[in-house]
Amino acid sequence: MKKIISLSVIFLQIFMFDSMAQSMKFTSIKITDSPIISFRIQFRVGSVNEPDGKEGLNQLTADLISQGGYGLVTYKEMLEKLYPMAGRIGVIPNKEVTTFVAEIHKDNLEKFWNIFEQVITNPRMDENDFIRLKDLQLNYIKNTLRNENDENLGKAVLEEMLYENHPYGNIEAGKISSLNSINLDDAKNFYKKYYTQTNLTVGIAGNFDKKFIDKIKFDLVKLPKGKTNVVKLTQPNKIQDVEINLIEKKTISTALSFGFPVNLTRSSKEFLALMIANSYLGEHRTFNGVLMNKMRGDRGLNYGDYSYIENFIQEGGSTFPLPNIPRQQQFFSVWIRPVANANRHFSLRMAIREIELLIKNGIPEKDFEETKKFLINYSKLWVQTQSRRLGYQMDSDFYKTKYLIDEIAKKMPKISKKQVDDAVRKYLNTKNIKVAVVSENAQMFMKDLLENNVSPMTYQHSNISQHILDEDRDIQKYSFKINPDKIKIINVENVFE
Repeated sequence: MKKIISLSVIFLQIFMFDSMAQSMKFTSIKITDSPIISFRIQFRVGSVNEPDGKEGLNQLTADLISQGGYGLVTYKEMLEKLYPMAGRIGVIPNKEVTTFVAEIHKDNLEKFWNIFEQVITNPRMDENDFIRLKDLQLNYIKNTLRNENDENLGKAVLEEMLYENHPYGNIEAGKISSLNSINLDDAKNFYKKYYTQTNLTVGIAGNFDKKFIDKIKFDLVKLPKGKTNVVKLTQPNKIQDVEINLIEKKTISTALSFGFPVNLTRSSKEFLALMIANSYLGEHRTFNGVLMNKMRGDRGLNYGDYSYIENFIQEGGSTFPLPNIPRQQQFFSVWIRPVANANRHFSLRMAIREIELLIKNGIPEKDFEETKKFLINYSKLWVQTQSRRLGYQMDSDFYKTKYLIDEIAKKMPKISKKQVDDAVRKYLNTKNIKVAVVSENAQMFMKDLLENNVSPMTYQHSNISQHILDEDRDIQKYSFKINPDKIKIINVENVFE
């Protein structure tokens, strides 16, 4: 009789386990000859889920999970356990998803997973770690972003401008005032509410077996089942003419960023066509873009000039985009890396004018096929590691599309110049844009902008071709319509306050 009861209990546990595990989503890539197992454990939670007045809570919670230990094991003790097996756990907190990233040699898989799953299901969340990580987040805003990195400051200000009064309207690090109001219980409650099976996608790549997948499912059912968390987004505010925020800061150079929301994501049929146009205009950290060639190459204005048709974060020291930062809504932007203050007006004019020329004339015939070939080959480098390949596959699952890199290779050769030009005219514009400027003497720049003053280019040498000088004469008086009610100066100490 006891054996019958015991078997009934076992069958009931198995049934409950299978039932609960059904709510988890899996993205897996089997690579039989790989000695490495890659993980990307993703939750459908981001800064869009932060309560008003608690901006920065998602990032702080994610960091506390990944850098706070587990159970009774401190973060220091956790690192001591991970070090001999070369294990490391990182996290990417973003607008709509938060992804924990890890890799381990298959010989250490069991030992590593026993730590990793505890980090996810039983984070320690100690007060001292909370204070340490909150101080780091505050320091990033106060010192790194405001004082040490003008170009990232400009990009962050632009994104806030683009999504004012919108769920995307705050940077992931939050605001000084909101961070100061967050306590440990806020992080614990945020974790309990959103770190659930229903919000979970498990990504794994390498030479794993079914037995290990079953173990993952068994261990992660410790998480509560929860409810599906997909935030319904409002449309960004309409932009009227050119709206400008000038961040007043003592600096020898000016950082410029501008852009506008676009009703296009990787799931849109014109995405690949617009990708071609964007690569021609300003492929990130390459000389493939016309902005880079004309602004840096021909004129030596700065270190680099790039454009993007979706949110872009560079992964570490590479030149490649960081996977697992997908969004339901995207934006087009141009990043003009710091230029001499004397050339700030000229540089802004030139970049906007190049977009206007692309809209008006389309991508030049001679560059069209070359750009397609470049992208088809260059995109393969985005997935040269199995972890990045896994990240891209998960992003494709987010957008409900086929694997992006395969789609580029399959569909891009068939895209016509007309399709690219049509996509440019449909999605890009130079009339209604927002501009973020980080510079000194902002009042003087505002006056030059509003009065549309001529802005001749200043060169350090005289060996400039006549063609460039002729083009400069057009650029220095190029005009765009500024909204006088939407241009303002903000002291850097008040940004993200």
